[in-house]
Amino acid sequence: MEQTLSIIKPDAVKNGFVEDINYLISENGLSILKSKKVKISREIAEKFYSEHSEKPFFSELVEFMTSSDSVVQVLEGKNAVNNYRKLMGATNPNDADEGTLRAKFAESLSKNAVHGSDSLESAQREIDIMSEILD
Repeated sequence: MEQTLSIIKPDAVKNGFVEDINYLISENGLSILKSKKVKISREIAEKFYSEHSEKPFFSELVEFMTSSDSVVQVLEGKNAVNNYRKLMGATNPNDADEGTLRAKFAESLSKNAVHGSDSLESAQREIDIMSEILD
């Protein structure tokens, strides 16, 4: 069984989509091992998104992710990383397949409802970073 990190982002939390998103996660064969609603600190957000620190959208991303509550979760299941990424849909909700989380719940490219790890290595790194929030 694989584990992956999921974040239900501030836009989806504000819009009341947490239960709907978690229902679809469960319906797609993934178990939610840990889950916590929390306002992510600037320090954790900057560390979490450090690979983007030189990109023009970095400060906007950190501001958004620290703006209000998110739901940070560890998911587990067979091929959890790939299965959750498929469920999330394309980063740009305009390109996301019908029925995916981003097609259903995202507001825009920058407010795209959910985050999911893109590889097993990223999942481990991201879970490690968020462990202080989840424990």
